[in-house]
Amino acid sequence: MKVSTERIPQSQVVLEIEVEPERLEKSLDAAYRRIVQRTNVPGFRRGKAPRAMLEREIGRDTLLQEALDRLIPEVYREAIEQEDIDAIELPQVEMVSTEPLVMKATVPVRPTVEIGDYHNMWLPRDPVVVPEERVDEALEQLRHRYANLEPVQRPADWGDVVTADVRGAVDGRALFDRSDVEFPLRKDRPVFLPGLAEEIVGLGKGAEKEADLPLPGDFPDSELAGKACHCRVAVHEVKEEQLPALDDAFARQVGEGFADLAALRQRLTDDLRKAEEEAELDRYQDQLLATLGESARIEYPPVLVEKEIDHLLRDEVGPRGERGMEQYLQRIGKSEEEVRAQLRSPAEQRVRHSLLLSKVTEVENITVDENEVTEEAERMISAAGPQAEEFRRVFGNPNGRDAIRRSLLTRKTWDRLVEIVSSEKSGKATQADTPTEEVE
Repeated sequence: MKVSTERIPQSQVVLEIEVEPERLEKSLDAAYRRIVQRTNVPGFRRGKAPRAMLEREIGRDTLLQEALDRLIPEVYREAIEQEDIDAIELPQVEMVSTEPLVMKATVPVRPTVEIGDYHNMWLPRDPVVVPEERVDEALEQLRHRYANLEPVQRPADWGDVVTADVRGAVDGRALFDRSDVEFPLRKDRPVFLPGLAEEIVGLGKGAEKEADLPLPGDFPDSELAGKACHCRVAVHEVKEEQLPALDDAFARQVGEGFADLAALRQRLTDDLRKAEEEAELDRYQDQLLATLGESARIEYPPVLVEKEIDHLLRDEVGPRGERGMEQYLQRIGKSEEEVRAQLRSPAEQRVRHSLLLSKVTEVENITVDENEVTEEAERMISAAGPQAEEFRRVFGNPNGRDAIRRSLLTRKTWDRLVEIVSSEKSGKATQADTPTEEVE
C-alpha cells in the first residue's frame, strides 16, 4: 500500500492511498463468498454459483461496492497508523480510481492554538451596583403577585386582569384560539401580539370586538411577518387589582415570611445583586475571550463547526428526532440549510472560545481529581430534593462523572483566567509568551 500525505489549511491532512491489485482481488473474492450465500443464481444452488456467473447476475459494480465497504475502512486505519496521524473525526473519502484502487481521504486533525502572554493582560471588571429603583420595581412586582382581584362592572383599564376568549387568524389560518384565558393588562406586556391589549382596554364584561393587527417583522414564521392578523375578543370578566400596602405586614406574607419590610428589601437587593453579578461575569467572559482571541492564531477543521451547529439545532428542536425537526422548520418557515447558515457564525464563535479556554487549561496545567468530582456530585445530589436518587444514579456512572469533571475543569479554568487578567499587574516579570502547541 502506497500512502502520500499533504497538510492543508484548517487542520486537515489529505491522504492519497493506493492499494495493491492483489489486495483488491482478495477483497473481491471475499465479497463474492459473502454475496453468493445470500443470492439466488438461476441454474445453481445457493452458495454454489461460480464468481463469473454471480457477477453476471448482480453486476461487477455491486461486487466491487461490497468489497470496498470492507476494504476502505481497513486501509484507512492502516494509513493513519502508518503516517502517525491523530484523526479527531471520520474522514471525507473520494475514490480517484478503482483500477488501480486509489482513494483520497481528507482527515480532520487536532486544532492548533497559539495565544499571547495573557499574564501581562489587564482587563478590569465593572463594579456591580443595584439601584434603589430596581429594588422598588421588584417590590411592586411582588405587590402585584399578592394582590387581591375583585370583579368590577366598569370597562377594563390598564392594570386590570381580564378573562376573555381570544382568537386570531391570518389568511384564514388560526394563529391562536384560547377560551376563558386570564391575563393582566400591562403597557409593557403584549397580549398574544403587540397592539391587542390596547384594543381590549375600554371593553367591559360581555363586550366583543374585532380588529386587524399587523404581525411584527420579526415574527417567528417569516412567511406571516407583517401580515394582518384578524383578532376577535369576547370579554367575560374584568377584575381590578387591589394591591396590598407596602409595610411590615406585607413582608411577613411573602415567601417564607420576613421579619419586616427592611428584611424583604434586603433579600431583594441581594437577589438582584447576585443576578447582576452573574450577568456581569458573562459579559466580562465574552469580552475577555474576544480580547484574547484578537492576538491568537486558531486553526481548526470545519467539522467542529458542523458538530456545534448540530448541537445548537438540538437545543432549538429538543429531543424529538427527525419529526421534531420537520415541525420546527415548518413553524419558522425556513429550510434546514437556511437555519444552519444562520447558526454558522455563533457556532464558529463557540468553537473558537472553547479552543481558547482549552488552551488556557493546558498552559495553566489545570486538573480535576476524583475527590473533587465526588464532592461536586454529592453537593448536587444534596440540592436535588425529591430527585436526589435519580441524580445519584446519573452521577454514579462514568458518563455522569465525566460530565461533572468537564464542568469543574471549565469552572476552574475560568476562575484562574479571570484572576490573572482582572488583577492589577505589579510590573514584575511574568510568564513569557506561550509557544504554539496542539490542543490535546
